[in-house]
Amino acid sequence: MICPMPRLAAHPSDDPQQRALDDGRYLALAARDARFDGRFFTGVTSTGIYCRPVCGVRTPRRENCRFFALAAQAEAAGFRPCLRCRPELAPRHLPWSTQDAPDILLREALRLLDGETSGAPGLSGLAARLGVSDRHLRRVFETALGVSPLQYLQTRRLLTAKQLLTDTDLPVTQVALASGFGSVRRFNAAFSGHYGLNPTQLRQRGPARMGGAVTVRLPWRPPLDVAALLRFFAQRQIHAVEHIEAAPGRQALRRTVRMAPGAGREPIAGWLDVAFDPARPVAWLRVSDQLHPVLPQVIARVRGMLDLDADPQAIHAVLGGDFPAGEGLRVPGVFDGFELAVRAVLGQQITVAAARTLAQRLVERFGEPLSTPWPELSRLFPAPAVLAAAEGEALGSLGIVRQRQAAIVALSRAVQTGQLQLHAGADVAETTAALCALPGIGDWTAQYIAMRALRWPDAFPAGDVAIHAALGLRGQPRPAQAAAARAEAWRPWRSYAVVRAWAAGSPPPEPLSKK
Repeated sequence: MICPMPRLAAHPSDDPQQRALDDGRYLALAARDARFDGRFFTGVTSTGIYCRPVCGVRTPRRENCRFFALAAQAEAAGFRPCLRCRPELAPRHLPWSTQDAPDILLREALRLLDGETSGAPGLSGLAARLGVSDRHLRRVFETALGVSPLQYLQTRRLLTAKQLLTDTDLPVTQVALASGFGSVRRFNAAFSGHYGLNPTQLRQRGPARMGGAVTVRLPWRPPLDVAALLRFFAQRQIHAVEHIEAAPGRQALRRTVRMAPGAGREPIAGWLDVAFDPARPVAWLRVSDQLHPVLPQVIARVRGMLDLDADPQAIHAVLGGDFPAGEGLRVPGVFDGFELAVRAVLGQQITVAAARTLAQRLVERFGEPLSTPWPELSRLFPAPAVLAAAEGEALGSLGIVRQRQAAIVALSRAVQTGQLQLHAGADVAETTAALCALPGIGDWTAQYIAMRALRWPDAFPAGDVAIHAALGLRGQPRPAQAAAARAEAWRPWRSYAVVRAWAAGSPPPEPLSKK
């Protein structure tokens, strides 16, 4: 069963269903159950503070607790974020119900608002992208969540700023701009009005930072099979661009990255290092100095790359019957959607190892050098503009066949001109259609990109041979149609079903695409 986003009741104690839900939340709060982190927040009426379920303070009395599905709801009700458990760190929780139009609209709006903070659209822009009026969008939000879209976005920005103020030494001006505020004056007014502290006071009261280094924590909901996630990346890693460590004492991922800070601004290049905490459901992210101005966007991309906002309980409730052993598996994402798309094209109809070899040659020929603290990281993946101008002979000399040369150039030009967006806030239907319209890219590749780059949990490459094998369909007539029919029961988590099917058999092939 797929549950829609919980609705706020005006007086939860008068609603038996709401009261039963809140009683269950209180049990999770008392147990400090990390599986519920981010799925609800607790406002304590005796203190005016709201907390995560994992907060280490003494459990409040049941009659003093009010429960909220979102931090924005708690703040709209007058509660301030706890300085100890720090609600800004909680994994995000999105509704993936497909039951009715308002739920779908709400889900898509939250996907856009939860994207890269500084680029989140205003109310008019958000409504236009969703194809509805401002008034209708506001009505859906307020009916479902009890807050307006602008209240939700304001809370997101303030909590982002709170994390940067607490975990980093970035100047307040830089924190304000990176968090999506247009000016320091507006940021100071919003922060002081919301939290009763000015930004400098919060920084003085926050926990000590780690030696001045920009290191931020990224919590996640257990279980998470870290070894399986890193193994997936290790099988595909490109030397000089990424490096995976899977030793018993350290499970980590490092890579070079390029960020576009905004229209008309030069891209920023740097490196990041993510290490998984062996004792807690937390990953630690370090970034190079160059990436400080876009740190919120980097955090959002890394969370997507590692699928840290997944809700294993909800996913396993749908998939556990067919895939009982995969509760800790996540959908491996990407930091850069363009990079993933190029690598998907390179891997069409060949093995993972062969695809990695071609990608390595591409990086060595067209990748830009970058200085990092590690000798194993020294180059960036080629930029769209570079591959858009690549000559066929240059690509052909790397062993890339003519059909894929044309696909890479067309893909690069579409991304360079902005005609194609390959990130988590992109429209899935429009993007997959645009991908399939490019030469050399078919449905398999488009669905693969939707699954990993667009972070769409319901993508399904029906022609995948590993899925056919997992379902016992190999050798049967029309296996893709049979797989698609079987996969209807896995909605809206078909991307996770694909990962579980891959894990159940041999390592999956890269996308098979035919035009």
